[in-house]
Amino acid sequence: MKDQEEFYKKLKGQLEETSNWPSAYLYKFIVPTNIEKIQQIEQIFNNLGAVIETKQSKNGKYTSVSIKVRMKDPDHVIIKYKEVATKVEGVISL
Repeated sequence: MKDQEEFYKKLKGQLEETSNWPSAYLYKFIVPTNIEKIQQIEQIFNNLGAVIETKQSKNGKYTSVSIKVRMKDPDHVIIKYKEVATKVEGVISL
């Protein structure tokens, strides 16, 4: 848990330094191929005007989910990462 908080703290600093906010942000997740898990991620970004693309791995075991969405500030970017991590079992955030 402490490592995760360090990661988010570092990410926030990087986002503050590299972007002017509000800004478009690209989220990337990998989940075991399961329509429910993909829909859970899509639901989290629902009503934000997100552009969502999915692509299955060669063997079909995993699906990558790319989400491009305009976010207000680094805090909101991190809130969404945390929401996905807590609601979608087996997700990997890239």
